[in-house]
Amino acid sequence: MLNRFTKVLAFSAFAIIANRSVMAQTSFFNIQRCTVKIPYPILPITDTLQKQFAAKNLKFPPAEMYVRSFKLDRKLEVWVKDSTHGPYKLFKTYKVTMESGVLGPKRMEGDYQVPEGFYYINEFNPNSNYHLALGLNYPNASDKILSDSLHPGGDIYIHGNRVSTGCIPIDDEPIEEVYVLASLVKGNGEDFIPVHVFPVKYDDKKSFDYLARITLHDQPLQQFSITLKEVFDYFQEKKQIPVILINKKGEYIID
Repeated sequence: MLNRFTKVLAFSAFAIIANRSVMAQTSFFNIQRCTVKIPYPILPITDTLQKQFAAKNLKFPPAEMYVRSFKLDRKLEVWVKDSTHGPYKLFKTYKVTMESGVLGPKRMEGDYQVPEGFYYINEFNPNSNYHLALGLNYPNASDKILSDSLHPGGDIYIHGNRVSTGCIPIDDEPIEEVYVLASLVKGNGEDFIPVHVFPVKYDDKKSFDYLARITLHDQPLQQFSITLKEVFDYFQEKKQIPVILINKKGEYIID
């Protein structure tokens, strides 16, 4: 049986586009419309988002979107931009409903680890068994070098429901908002919506102290966490994402 949002997403996204000036492009929504089986309007979710944006004095739909997830703190933040060259502004923080694995990056299939590092949304699945799902491009170029070469794992998603074996679940209503917002942004031209997954929220002292303790005698993990912190600190100061490169060793280089 298709879930409620599958029905919601299916019906004539084109009609919404035609009747509302909230999108510059329609092709992605048309593709989404063709991937589901039972028609139903998505207007209520779009309206809810629009009202929330208005209450925070944010442009809807945004020009760009950025997602940050914090494993230990079990939070997922959605940041948006009014314009391509403007600063990111926090739209909303969602609770991650289940954690899987331990702090540290994902390095093999079946380790139940939520990846840590720098990714982007590469899949929209409106027919997910977990209500809705946004796929991440794990393994990325770094993971392919540093993870098990034959079985690095995969199928990492931000999704609904309250289960996880390496994914980031945020329950059903939250994923509806994030899914529709990501669809709108992608439809407007942002092909690579960045998703950064951190072990902790580095400006939370309790979380940071815990990370420091568990990495104290693990030099590779400590250095990896420090590198992730550089990106976190850069964003905290500038509200922009730095250029992130990957060297031949699979290490992230912050430019």
